[in-house]
Amino acid sequence: MVAILVVVIAFSILIIYSYLKPSEPNEPPPELELKAAIVDHLSLTVPNQTFNQTATNILQEAGFTVDYYPGEEITVEFYKNLPTHGYNLIVLRVHSGLFNGTQPPLCLFTSEHYSETKYVLEQLTDRLTGVAYSEEEAKMGIAYFGVTPKFVQDMKGSFQNTTIIMMGCNGLTELLYPYPVPLPMPEAFVGKGAKVYIGWDLAVSAGHTDQATTQLLTYLTQNQTIKQAVENTMNEVGPDPISESVLLYYPTEAQNHVILNTRAIVEIDSVLRCRPLELLGFVNLAQSEHGPASVGVIAYVRVVVEEKAGVGFPDSE
Repeated sequence: MVAILVVVIAFSILIIYSYLKPSEPNEPPPELELKAAIVDHLSLTVPNQTFNQTATNILQEAGFTVDYYPGEEITVEFYKNLPTHGYNLIVLRVHSGLFNGTQPPLCLFTSEHYSETKYVLEQLTDRLTGVAYSEEEAKMGIAYFGVTPKFVQDMKGSFQNTTIIMMGCNGLTELLYPYPVPLPMPEAFVGKGAKVYIGWDLAVSAGHTDQATTQLLTYLTQNQTIKQAVENTMNEVGPDPISESVLLYYPTEAQNHVILNTRAIVEIDSVLRCRPLELLGFVNLAQSEHGPASVGVIAYVRVVVEEKAGVGFPDSE
């Protein structure tokens, strides 16, 4: 009953606010804007402007505003503040790896050169460490700071049900280990507020992850569920031809999550402002004889989203 009452009050406030303070046609309030980020650390070693442009176009056509971050901007401070930007979707085109190629935790590379005398506390507490592209470069002293799951746990702010697409190697390898890993990277991101974390279970080549992510974004912006988009992507592009790595997602509970585009959200907002419930065949939702109010609210939103905005979503969402 408390939950029903909360829904009714919140819905009533939205309706009253909508009528008292209408917005300009086709001009979404700032809080309705969907934002995406492409974090392109690989631009320093394996640039792919075609991928960046294609991914940006896919997201923009779906209603996202897109921020692009080249490799030289991917520093420790950048990662520290990443949750504070309010992104709904983040594409991490980053170099990543396990210690010695096999042992957790997973580290995300930065472009910031490593120093034993910098970020001392973070290094002592296993939040930052030195990483290198190869053993040869490590022996030559060419190393960079890498962020660990503990670092993600301590980032500023929180993600707001963000979809994380982790394009680098071993994004989900830690979850497959036969022994418990203290804090796998997927759990760190979800624990920080991400809705779902999509990544590869083994190593993956840059070319293959670029191709797969392009297809994944296409399916996601067609309002497929996470499960559908990941499975369809694998059916389309297949595992990595060398490592046989495949895309997975965490947690499994997010399988029915759908990324709605801005046009659908704005359409919902505009209909709420100009069409009373009675015009859509609904009576006073607060009257108990007409059934639970929450059921009426869900039905109303389904009408707006599926029929008016033309966007479908599964019953479990």
